[in-house]
Amino acid sequence: MIAGTAAVVLAAGVVSMPSIASAAPAPAPAPGAPSSSAPAAPSTTAPSTTAPAPAAPAPEQKNALAGKTVFLDPGHQGSAAGNDLRKQVPDGRGGKKDCQTTGAVGVNKAAEHTVNWDVVQLVKAGLESQGAKVVLSRADDKGWGGCVDERANAANASKADLAVNVHADSTSTGADPAKKGFHIIVPKLPVPDPTVSLVQSTTGRKAAETMRDSFKAAGFPPANYAGVNDGLQARSDIAAVNLTKVPDVFIEMGNLANPAEADALAGKTGQVKYAVAIIDGIAKTLLAAPKSSLLSPSLPQGSENTAPTGETPPTTTSPSNGLDLSGLQALIPLIGQLVSTKDPSAILSLLQTQGQDASSQVLKSLLSVVYSAFGGKLPI
Repeated sequence: MIAGTAAVVLAAGVVSMPSIASAAPAPAPAPGAPSSSAPAAPSTTAPSTTAPAPAAPAPEQKNALAGKTVFLDPGHQGSAAGNDLRKQVPDGRGGKKDCQTTGAVGVNKAAEHTVNWDVVQLVKAGLESQGAKVVLSRADDKGWGGCVDERANAANASKADLAVNVHADSTSTGADPAKKGFHIIVPKLPVPDPTVSLVQSTTGRKAAETMRDSFKAAGFPPANYAGVNDGLQARSDIAAVNLTKVPDVFIEMGNLANPAEADALAGKTGQVKYAVAIIDGIAKTLLAAPKSSLLSPSLPQGSENTAPTGETPPTTTSPSNGLDLSGLQALIPLIGQLVSTKDPSAILSLLQTQGQDASSQVLKSLLSVVYSAFGGKLPI
């Protein structure tokens, strides 16, 4: 239905997109979006004047994430606001590390903290459109966001079913086009805190692998540097994964020193691709969780986070009638065209041909956020 929607919108003359005839987007050199399948090419010879009747959504696809809590940490912050970035805080390994860092700056001058914030706003909107509760580590992209240990403590206090740290990497202060790709940071095990070690070695590790798979399925390459192994990098110096007692996924979306990836990270269409990939990974993780809670009462976590000591979480798969975002990947080129028009009527024409299934709700929420970035409000 999503691919058909693109055809209807284009045929109706809302926006001219001759390049969308093969609508499955080519793998980008930068990280980005959920799995896709090639949609039917839009007709340019016999335009249809009426939209197809929307398919009735499966009940399970409406508010598929209701009852779930996700903690989102857009890495770094817009300002130290008088705080000491060098203040020493616990690193989760018995040592100390700097409270915060300023974040990377892309070869295109894009600030990492803003890239992280923009992508997280899209992720937040998409998750909330499906009924999830979202807790943010920082309130805006202008002020202080807290030390690394404070953010981990906030994730724990949220009792989230999943915490996700969103970052962008940089390998050089200058251009470094040879190094590219995303990676997911996982902690070297064991972690001194037994609860953290248990959670991050079980449900946390599974969540990291699921996110990795979502990025790969979207056509984005695993990083080819820093010892990354199939999209995963084990480190002992990341406080977030050393201190967080709920399943944690730490994403490095791409390399800001790579010119192509930096442009994708800073561009609205590229950010939609990243956001859809992250939403896909989160949704698959949450929907694959066992129905019965295996949570030890002593752990400050969400509803379905981990198994008690000595037990192995059951192997589960995502339900076939869960949150299917695959159609959104095919529409990303169209989203880019709509964004470039800055025309709310064009966006409305797209949305009006959509049904009310989960992917349509997510699409509407993402477009609303993107359009607001241009100082407007989508009139829906």
